[in-house]
Amino acid sequence: MKFSAYMQEWLYGNEGYYRNVRTIGKEGDFYTAVSTSMFFGGSIAKRLISTIESGFLTSSCTVVEIGAHKGYLLADMIQFIYTLNPELLQTLTFVIVEPFSANQAMQKNYFEEAFGDAVKVLHVKRLEAFTCKEAFFVANEIFDAFPCELIKEDQMLFIEKDQAFFETMDSETKAKAKEYGMSKGELCLEYEPFADAMNQCCERFEFVTFDYGDKEARGDFSLRVYANHQVYPFFALTDLVEEKLREKSDFNGFFAKADITYDVNFSHLFYAFEKNGIHVHDYATQMKALVDFGLVELLELFAQNVSEKQYEREMNKIKTLIDPSFMGERFKMACFRKGEA
Repeated sequence: MKFSAYMQEWLYGNEGYYRNVRTIGKEGDFYTAVSTSMFFGGSIAKRLISTIESGFLTSSCTVVEIGAHKGYLLADMIQFIYTLNPELLQTLTFVIVEPFSANQAMQKNYFEEAFGDAVKVLHVKRLEAFTCKEAFFVANEIFDAFPCELIKEDQMLFIEKDQAFFETMDSETKAKAKEYGMSKGELCLEYEPFADAMNQCCERFEFVTFDYGDKEARGDFSLRVYANHQVYPFFALTDLVEEKLREKSDFNGFFAKADITYDVNFSHLFYAFEKNGIHVHDYATQMKALVDFGLVELLELFAQNVSEKQYEREMNKIKTLIDPSFMGERFKMACFRKGEA
């Protein structure tokens, strides 16, 4: 089978990695910005408020998180909205796009524990099943989990009988590789359908997303497996590299038990959205984006209401988000808009 089908089964099949409830953070396979500090969601909430105050969206828009895991990001946003502009909680609608029932149940339980009856969150299984007039979409680390093809010149990766090998590329993949000007690396064919679905479901929106990667293709493979905070280059788990570069484990041993991911090529993402008439409003490192969104102002407000020890503890978490040697430069923010004059 093509590698994209194998990756789809690994992550989203009946026993897939994301189909079951997974722990993210110290006890899981990896950290995310959401699991690091509540100020990640707080900064995005401040961005939402600014977007409303600027007049691009109204106070009755729908706030939609895609790929919410336990729902911590949206919950953090709601908590900061309550602190900064509580009246908005009476007019905003909150939605999570979540395909898996177990995750939906987990998210509902978390919101009930956090907010009781004060906040209602609606669920839809697919973006295609959702419609609204105006929305603020948010996502953290979703595009690195879109199944991709691995291409090398005129070949692409296949998986058969637990073996990985390169064979001649099919015509669809070949055409897309030519369109994107790619000859080696990860090629995702799902960005364009995703952008089309977002375009179809909403008349006017802002979409803020964070992920790791770069603006241009690196011309090499970045596919890797995360297991218990250890990183394994995918090809080091196969016999496609010389023996001295191989890991002791085989990639099949990690199937559906660990995360598999790759660097996002943001130029491909931009192309997919622009092809659907959605323009790139902003692009920045995570560090710059969070500061631009209002992280410093939030910290000043926080410092006025907590002890020095509490402030220092939170600052240590935030350093992970913005330090260039951690998440600050490695992760990027992209902001897309539809409906802007």
